[in-house]
Amino acid sequence: MSPFQTHEVVNQVPPLEDYSLYDTDTVLREAVQREGASGFEAVLREHGTWLGRATTLALGERANRFPPLWKGYDACGHRMDQIEFDPAWHALMAGIVARGLQSKAWIHPAPGAQVARAAAYLMQGQVEAGTLCPTTMTHAAVPLLQQEPAGAIDFARDWLPALASPDYDASDTPLPGKTSALIGMGLTEKQGGSDLRAITTRADPVSEGKRGAVYRLTGHKWFFSVPQADAHLVLANTEDGPGCFFVPRWIPDGGRNAVRIRRLKDKLGNRSNASGEVEFEQAWGMLMGEPGRGLSLLLRMAAMTRLDCVLGSAALLRQAVVQAAHHAAHRRAFGLPLADQPLMRNLLADLALESEAATVLALRLARAVDERDNPASLALLRVGTPAAKLWVCKRAIAAIAECMEVWGGNGYVETGPLPRLYREAPVNSIWEGSGNMMALDVSRALQRDTACLAALHDELDGARGAFRDYDHAWAAWQKQMNTQLQSQSADTGLARGWAAGLARLWQAALLIRHAPAPVAHAFVTSRLGLPTGIAGELPVGVNVEFVLARAWPAG
Repeated sequence: MSPFQTHEVVNQVPPLEDYSLYDTDTVLREAVQREGASGFEAVLREHGTWLGRATTLALGERANRFPPLWKGYDACGHRMDQIEFDPAWHALMAGIVARGLQSKAWIHPAPGAQVARAAAYLMQGQVEAGTLCPTTMTHAAVPLLQQEPAGAIDFARDWLPALASPDYDASDTPLPGKTSALIGMGLTEKQGGSDLRAITTRADPVSEGKRGAVYRLTGHKWFFSVPQADAHLVLANTEDGPGCFFVPRWIPDGGRNAVRIRRLKDKLGNRSNASGEVEFEQAWGMLMGEPGRGLSLLLRMAAMTRLDCVLGSAALLRQAVVQAAHHAAHRRAFGLPLADQPLMRNLLADLALESEAATVLALRLARAVDERDNPASLALLRVGTPAAKLWVCKRAIAAIAECMEVWGGNGYVETGPLPRLYREAPVNSIWEGSGNMMALDVSRALQRDTACLAALHDELDGARGAFRDYDHAWAAWQKQMNTQLQSQSADTGLARGWAAGLARLWQAALLIRHAPAPVAHAFVTSRLGLPTGIAGELPVGVNVEFVLARAWPAG
């Protein structure tokens, strides 16, 4: 040792890189097989390998270190309203578009296509979550364009090929000059937030052309998702009520549309992704669907993005658990590897259970999207998506904090991956409806649609008989819900408890039916039998070793 060398660097954990996100995820692979997407395994394996490369992981880190910038004017003072991204962002988006995560499952439907897309989305979110925003917005917009009536067929036909293209094109030019396109969304305003009926943006009719009814929009949006997108679906008031308008960045056969970016949001997380505040100065827009029915149309879009919130949280949680397990396997403390210390093993196993339950519920809902022509599957989506969004997105926040704690002080500094995962987590719980809205949506679905409760019976009854704790919890939930449904006015102040209880029960049912017995036993015991207050309280009798080996075989 040099006389000027103060110490030797030892007991440091090697970076987790050059591994397959698919091959190392037993739970995801099983879910892909079980939920009907086995025919997509080769493409999912290729995707997981690409994502796990050191070079791809570095792109995710860089895209967040150098966030997007708004350029309002060019050097001569001409209005631009462009968003400038680091090349790392574009490289990641090119990978997403090449694999069709933004549209392929709709454009080229096949058995298991939505499940495969969900699995790919879940892996993508482990590497860089900001790129998921333009991906999910476009994915949710495609079926709305596909369902446009015959009067607007030319308009829809113009856009669908670009949305389906695998050739990413970030240029800010009119659609005819582009190889691909992305779609964003504009709903919320300053005065209303989640109360979409409180919007003040108005749309005034201009003409009726061969492409449909043209309007001019005046107003603002407090959150304008993907401001660099080639078009947005925007909610605005008409004489008939709120309408859904397709607002392109460039007016057909004209110049740049009058959508003025006022600033980009300075967000807690999701920093690689641009979110804007805009004003419409008589912006050109085309009416979609029926006049006055825009809210219901856009809520159908939101239903798809809500499922992607569940997948996004499952992704962040999975990556945090993997990082915690990898760290514990290589870091020593008090004479032993962290992974060999009983209390740490209990904590890691508990976190692994949370991740597995989130993954299996998310992919089960994705199968319901594949089976959307079945009324029972639609009912499950109606009640299950908001329940899963409430529960999984909130549980992920606390669990990722625990994973950060496994790293200790190293987990709290920006040179490691955990701070970014932690900052990303809250957006999925807030975006597309906060926890209270999700709870109320579950309550409304059960009260208004008897098919929802019937579909839940078919789904959850099959897990009865294996664990007394599950049987008691399921019976208690049904009794409580039946009492509420029979009353004249349900106590919506309890709606969070109903929704969260349903999500836990559904996760337990899936694990009882499909996971190895030690996993099901651990989950039912700790989530239904003796519910714990913090992570790492798994009771005696849980097979911690089995749960850990299943969660991270590389450890």
